[in-house]
Order: sequence, then C-alpha cells, then structure tokens
Amino acid sequence: MSDRAQSASLCLTRRAVIQRVCAWGVCAAGYGLGSAAQADELRLGQPAPEATLVTLDGRQLSTAALHGQVVILSFWATWCVPCRDELPLLSRYATDHAAQGLTVLAFSLDTADQLADVQKVARTLSFPVGLLERSSAPGYGRMWRLPVSFTIDRAGRLAENGWKEKQPAWTAQRLEEVVTPLLAGDTGK
Repeated sequence: MSDRAQSASLCLTRRAVIQRVCAWGVCAAGYGLGSAAQADELRLGQPAPEATLVTLDGRQLSTAALHGQVVILSFWATWCVPCRDELPLLSRYATDHAAQGLTVLAFSLDTADQLADVQKVARTLSFPVGLLERSSAPGYGRMWRLPVSFTIDRAGRLAENGWKEKQPAWTAQRLEEVVTPLLAGDTGK
C-alpha cells in the first residue's frame, strides 16, 4: 500500500472513531448528560419554522406544502440506539394514521458516507427519509440530542417542541397524548 493510501486509510479510521465518540455524546446529551444550544425562537401555537426534506431518492418535501396535514419532523441517526428503538414504533403509528392526515419526515444526521446504513434503515420505515446535510431545517436549532422530534398541526403551528421533552423518544403513550388529538381536530384549512 502506498504512503498516500495508508494516510487516507488512517484518516478514515480516525474519522470513524471521532464520529462514534461524538455519537455517544449526542445520544448521552439527549438524556441529560450534557447540554448545548436550542432553538429559543420555537413557540407552541406559533407558525412552525419551514423545513424541507430531500429524500434519499431526491424528492423535496416541504412543510409549507403539507398545510392541512399533521406533520412530525423526526431527527435521528443510525448510530443512535434510542433512535433505532423509536423508529419502528413511529413507523407503525404513521402507517396506522396516514389516512387521518399524518405525515412523518425523517431527517438523518448521518453523513453521505454512511448512506448505505441510512438506506438499510429507511427500507424498514413507512415514511420518507433523507439526510439532514442535504435538507433544510434551520429554525429547529442545532441537533445536539437524539432522537428529537417536532410536531406541526394542520394549520402549520408548532404543536410539540421536542427540545422541551424530558424523555425525547416517542412512546406509544406520548404519541396518543400529543399526536392523536391533533389528528382528530379540525383541518385548520
């Protein structure tokens, strides 16, 4: 192996180690073990910041175009253990409530070099997935805790702010308490 190839291989190995160490820090921060900046401008009942998911197959899905739907923005990563536990539950809930006007957009914090891992997870989910680095969700702050989700009501207002949740991962009970009433409410059109 040439010196250049060895150097490139070493850089990739170091990068992988750094990503994994940072990943544990992000997940740990989600459970009260660290802190970082949040999106202070997020206010329940106020217009939700616009977000656009660029899906793995290149489609663009904007929250502005989903007015009249209840929308969950889910931020996750393949290396986040609580995310891997939450996603199947959220997928089942999304399937069960799609006819009532529920849309879930899943933003993966994985990088393009981890695309195969993201695609593997995405194949098991009932909702669109994309990489955050290719998408846009600036009004929701820097993603420092995973999983974290935000819910937008049919009128485009922020109905749930994931930064305020003590236990950020969705549970069946929390979905029933937060999202189900929004689906049963008026259309906001």
